[in-house]
Amino acid sequence: MRELRALVVDDSSLNRRTIAAILADVPGISRVDVACDGADALRVVESNPPDFITLDLEMPRLDGFEFLQFLMERHPLPVVVVSGLSAKENVFRALELGAIDFIEKPQGEEAPLESLRSQLVEKVRVVQQLSPLALRRTSMGGLALGADVPPDMQSRARETSVLKRAPGKVIVIGASTGGPQALLTLFRHLHDDIDAALVIAQHMPARFTSTFPSRLDRTGVTRVSEANPYERLACGHAYVCPGGRSVEVVPSDRGPAIRVVAPDRASHYVPSVDQLFRSAARVLGDRAIAVVLTGMGDDGAEGVRDVSQRGGMVLIEEPETAVASGMPSAVQRSGIRHQSLGIWALGDLLAKLTRLTHG
Repeated sequence: MRELRALVVDDSSLNRRTIAAILADVPGISRVDVACDGADALRVVESNPPDFITLDLEMPRLDGFEFLQFLMERHPLPVVVVSGLSAKENVFRALELGAIDFIEKPQGEEAPLESLRSQLVEKVRVVQQLSPLALRRTSMGGLALGADVPPDMQSRARETSVLKRAPGKVIVIGASTGGPQALLTLFRHLHDDIDAALVIAQHMPARFTSTFPSRLDRTGVTRVSEANPYERLACGHAYVCPGGRSVEVVPSDRGPAIRVVAPDRASHYVPSVDQLFRSAARVLGDRAIAVVLTGMGDDGAEGVRDVSQRGGMVLIEEPETAVASGMPSAVQRSGIRHQSLGIWALGDLLAKLTRLTHG
């Protein structure tokens, strides 16, 4: 793995010291610089560009959002947001502006650091494996995704979506690192006449999954909510699995439904993409479309085998352009039949496959 130079941007001297000290001990980090705010960070980037940046959002002078906008326009670099729990909405705004991932910031001087340490090690691994194509897609896509959806588009979509009809197909989606950005891109490609429901297992801390659906919902076409303990799937609706739980597709007398359940004890990932995919294969057969997006690890690689064997379709985000190639690459190695597409083309294909046919 290549050696990386890191830049820690935080207005708290304690946080700067803590994060810098952890990164300095991570294998593969050759140098760690620090900056007290966005303006200071831009000077460092201009004079000695790092390989990746950890970024606080609430800072004096130039805050994290303004810094991200300047950075992605001038010097696109991998940025990991390190944020407190009070800034959940801000985290997703930063992801839309181009940050590749986020970490929960420990609270207070006595806060345990092991979780922060393990998360930083994981993000360093992601950056080491990041391809130039993935970085370019992240920076360009993130800036584009920050744009608001016109109100007239939102109102037209809300009026025409058929929310109470059972879906013809069900798209089950698994994602991890880089998933929020990829999902936002995907959702902007869907049409208001979609004949499908979507069920999403996104690896994400439990405290953030209640906020994430509202960000997806703002794309204006598909209604998005956090999944309830049990509910029937509706055409034109997407359901995000709550953090710390898993979601399964189950049969009902009016078509497919979902239930939120405890993760399988054998699963290494929560929510479990494999658990979602296996249940979709059992209940839906050839009406299932399994989609594996960016992410570390191999969650979903076993579940797609069940989907394929039952006649369903398997799609993956092209590993070369994914923020983290682990999950889609694991599907490639499995040898099952699948299609590999860049995130934009993947969104176009899903829109085509699920378009409602009239008459």
